Amino acid sequence: MVGLIDLVEKLTTPHPLDRYLELVRPTLTLRQMRAEITHVRRSAVGSVTLTLRPTRQWAGHLAGQYVQIGVVIDGIRHTRCYSPVNTQSRRDRHIELTIKAHPRGLVSNYLHENAIPGMVVDLAPASGVFHLPPERPDRIVLISGGSGITPVLSMLRTLATERYQGRVLFLHYNRSPEWVPHRTELEAIAMQHSNFRIEFRYPELQRDPHFGYDELEKLAPWFHLAQTYLCGPPGLMKAVRTVYEAEQLADRLHSEEFTLAAAPADPATAEGTISFSGSGKSIENTGASLLEQAEDAGLSPAYGCRMGICFTCTAVKKSGCTRNLRTGELDADPDQPIQLCINAPVGDVDLAI
Repeated sequence: MVGLIDLVEKLTTPHPLDRYLELVRPTLTLRQMRAEITHVRRSAVGSVTLTLRPTRQWAGHLAGQYVQIGVVIDGIRHTRCYSPVNTQSRRDRHIELTIKAHPRGLVSNYLHENAIPGMVVDLAPASGVFHLPPERPDRIVLISGGSGITPVLSMLRTLATERYQGRVLFLHYNRSPEWVPHRTELEAIAMQHSNFRIEFRYPELQRDPHFGYDELEKLAPWFHLAQTYLCGPPGLMKAVRTVYEAEQLADRLHSEEFTLAAAPADPATAEGTISFSGSGKSIENTGASLLEQAEDAGLSPAYGCRMGICFTCTAVKKSGCTRNLRTGELDADPDQPIQLCINAPVGDVDLAI
């Protein structure tokens, strides 16, 4: 069958067979996976929840992983990463995504405003190492803030579906109750499972809602024995890591970044020229990430997350030195694949895009 498909695709060059099949039905594909939006719900302030029916290639996800979806906006296909919020054992194979509309988020705002049942999006297989282990720990702490709730919500739902008998603390930070997606369901889970403790904290409404050792000790005095899963904004991530490092529990803390914590670019110290030899363009270095500077040069390199977790924006650096925006490490090796979203040029750099 694979050989026959390859032969047909050679005959349909320059377009792959899926490009012709989608003219008949957008979800009729042989190789590329897609999903149709079946339900759209806007129940929490600033976010939209989409239910997707994937094509036959979908193999499921582990609670905590993310997927890439692609949408066409003004004729350009954009991809982004989102974590499913549904249980990993959902029987109908549908995927549920809760997407927060960020102020400068092109795709998130587009979906928040325009998603309707029947819309078809591209879909990539689930990926990521942030997920529950196959053998569930006896005690689990789930900590999230803002849109970081999505991967840990999938974990909580999965544990509830499995009738997990261990102890669970679910601690979520947000602006106010209206901003918490699936809050009603979370409260129902807490009522149905006496071993689950679900707590919300609202910095704008409470006197002292910030994370610290005393707060964690009060809510889960057994946290030293737990495996902890963390996803949220940089301030919350730093506060939690500080506690766990002080308690020598760093090996029990598992985290997922959904924003890139990097030092801001300083144009005054930037020097050199970035050459995009694949397109014959060049631009003076501003100190920003290679992805941002490629876009400033009028190029449209593929990317999924801008956080360095999906590897979609990988390109070959032909020459020059770059600095990793997360670690500060320098890399001067030529002809190496490099992630555009988390690297900035140090002097002259040539990219094969």
